[in-house]
Amino acid sequence: MRSTESTASAAVDPSGTGATAGGDGGSTPRSRAPLGRLLASELRLVFLRPRTLVVLGLLAVIPVIMGVALRFTDGPGPPGGPGGPGGPGGGSGLLDMAAGNALVLPVAALMMTLNLLLPLVAAMAGADALAGEHANGTLRGWLLAPVSRGRLLAVKAFGIAVLTVTAASVVALSGVLTALAIGGTDSLLTFSGTTPSLVEVLGRVLLATAWVAVQLWAVGAVALAVSSATEHPLLVVATVLGGVVVFNVLAVLDALDWLHPLLLNVSWPSVVDVLRDPMPLDALGEGVVRAACYLVIGLSLATARLITRDG
Repeated sequence: MRSTESTASAAVDPSGTGATAGGDGGSTPRSRAPLGRLLASELRLVFLRPRTLVVLGLLAVIPVIMGVALRFTDGPGPPGGPGGPGGPGGGSGLLDMAAGNALVLPVAALMMTLNLLLPLVAAMAGADALAGEHANGTLRGWLLAPVSRGRLLAVKAFGIAVLTVTAASVVALSGVLTALAIGGTDSLLTFSGTTPSLVEVLGRVLLATAWVAVQLWAVGAVALAVSSATEHPLLVVATVLGGVVVFNVLAVLDALDWLHPLLLNVSWPSVVDVLRDPMPLDALGEGVVRAACYLVIGLSLATARLITRDG
């Protein structure tokens, strides 16, 4: 809250000289708040929240738990076997190969956390961005400062984007380091049975992280749209997570296959395509396009609501 108030103060007096807009008998025009200062203040506000640090710490621990647990289970199965990714029980085959594999473990951790925990981070960020500020009474300081509502929304969207990228990166980095500590570079293996170099492994993990971040941007845009319509942050989190759960249920119902192209999460399992050699890009590209549609719709609704709201 203190950080946001200081941001609003900086917006009113960006030069730091103590002269406010209109303070000289109304002859001094109101100057725009420096964008860099607004973005830096928003990032401090986002990353200094205790719950943000707790969630990021939890995300960092999950790949460690997965790697250690899988290390003491049965070894990896054959990539093309019945339990492998290409046959029945592909999810089990993914976990079998994840033990000590610096390529598979981070991608497996990203896929698992993408089902709930990573969307939770995006939902929390979206809830705090507008509804949380409104509930704390600090949103009015933004609106009273020389900051347009469109610019305010852009700053908040930037904070959500950086936080979601950080969350996905924490999962991936923790997975890579855990797998290298357990198996070194000798257990690198793709689903196709090839052995990539460490540089190629890092490139594929980076691609998976970026792809997951785009999906989280879409979730964050929806959360931002809901956040612009309410002043209750918990309602935003409940709505977004409830939507993710409903989408997960709808995605497994074959009777609703006509609806599947409209569901954001129907492409989420395709992140494992980065583990194949050669890498198929059709499903990954489709997932990016679908996420971009949700991103545009969410930001458009948030913009329309924020611009037309009275207070």
